[in-house]
Amino acid sequence: MHFIEAIKLAIESIHSHKLRSFLTLLGVIFGVATVIVVVSLIEGFNKYVDEKIANIGTNAFSVQQFAIEDFASLDALNEARKHNKEIRMEDLEALRARVGQGVIKDVGAQEETMCELKSGKETLIGVSLQAITGNIIEIQNKEIAEGRPFSQAEELSARPVCFVGADVADRFFPTRSAIGQTIKIDGRPFEIVGIAKSLGSVFGVSRDKFVSIPMSTFLNVYGGRRSFQLLVASTSPATYEAAVDEARVAMRTRRKLAPNEKDNFGIITPSAVNNLRDKIFGTIQVVAVGVTSIALVVGGIVIMNIMLVSVTERTREIGIRKSLGARRKDILRQFLVESTIQALAGGAVGVSIAWGLSKLVSTLTPIPTSLPMLAVAVALGVSGGVGLIAGVYPAWRAAGLDPVTAMRAD
Repeated sequence: MHFIEAIKLAIESIHSHKLRSFLTLLGVIFGVATVIVVVSLIEGFNKYVDEKIANIGTNAFSVQQFAIEDFASLDALNEARKHNKEIRMEDLEALRARVGQGVIKDVGAQEETMCELKSGKETLIGVSLQAITGNIIEIQNKEIAEGRPFSQAEELSARPVCFVGADVADRFFPTRSAIGQTIKIDGRPFEIVGIAKSLGSVFGVSRDKFVSIPMSTFLNVYGGRRSFQLLVASTSPATYEAAVDEARVAMRTRRKLAPNEKDNFGIITPSAVNNLRDKIFGTIQVVAVGVTSIALVVGGIVIMNIMLVSVTERTREIGIRKSLGARRKDILRQFLVESTIQALAGGAVGVSIAWGLSKLVSTLTPIPTSLPMLAVAVALGVSGGVGLIAGVYPAWRAAGLDPVTAMRAD
């Protein structure tokens, strides 16, 4: 029996028992759909972290009061609060002294707090107020939709100018350009000189509800007794690690740390953020996929059970085929192909359901999803493998039937 003929016989058998085949495949369908949905949620979360949280900027990393490891537990964070010093503007100047000497291309500073915005009768509360040096927009590779970033003269003279997010511009000036308009930040007037391109949201929280002002202006209005975040850009991807080492040496030298003393500051890189993510959620992800995969095992058991029933029902058919010259391997192939096709069909339906559910979840909720083609291929491969394994014993039993005894069966 050729392989193509075995496929045709399998399809005919499945088609002749539609309801039974569908009920048989329910376990595989739900198993594959559940696994794929879980994987798409995990991949969506990882993609969000990579693109919108760990993405500090082009070849950039941050220097701040706490290291990423300090956020792994409450005890570690409390210990870091006692040990680590605040990042001051003097630290910015120390790192800027290294610019142009080799691997560090640029250094900027930023600080964030909350504020209230007003324009006419409109008010926005809970807006992110970002105090930045003029080069932060370039370091973060932030795209400008309209206008421009701060000029060096505006930063040096602490001018009351601001750079706003798309949500702020749309809320206050929906029918006209916001460039050149005045808004009040905590009661003080600021002129809008630029609008950022929309960034979207992270888990339902808008990234476009912000206003940025020059760091010098912020220090004059709000004071400088706070810890800042420094952003450092390397000259190229090849010098990234060397730039991290250079910044660490500069900070340790400035703080007069002995060689055996640990850093009393943190250097945050995208890889560090991803490592923390994997440390916190890695086990959860493995367990989630493992638990949902149990449904596939159940589906395989159901297929094996139905295939055994099918062998019993088709005993006479098997006897006739063997009496007409069908070999043991032909019968074996016939039943293995049938069980595998059933499982693959269930896997395909499960993937389709999972894709629809993933799209629905990402559309109706802030929960991100992502369905990689590799996961689809693996799901179909695993479902086919489950069907193949589940069909081994029934196929072996069918192939071992004596043709004379089989033909006498009722």
